[in-house]
Amino acid sequence: VQLQAFGGGLVQAGGSLRLSCVAPGSIFNSAKMGWYRQAPENERELVAEISASGRTINYADSVKGRFTISRENDRNTLYLDMNDLNPADTAVYYCNAKRLVLGTRSEYWGRGTLVTVSS
Repeated sequence: VQLQAFGGGLVQAGGSLRLSCVAPGSIFNSAKMGWYRQAPENERELVAEISASGRTINYADSVKGRFTISRENDRNTLYLDMNDLNPADTAVYYCNAKRLVLGTRSEYWGRGTLVTVSS
């Protein structure tokens, strides 16, 4: 299963980017979706996650008030709107899907998209 993440790039501090992730519909609509990131020499960390229904959302403290996660289930697409970016946000951003179906857990990752914020 392949998750496709898009939208990374180079942006100046204070700027904005929108990341998108497309997943197969058989996975997306029943999955809790999330964005993770990994900066050089750091561990991968959760940025934001959203439940399958979209009613429950969690953010890392470092991005609260600046980033917004959302999903369009009819387009099998996950978004991350990132505003007021700063160099500490520089990382490879990964899309993640987690499902629990009939007691079986499954997890899927995208290849990642690089976000670079210059000062």
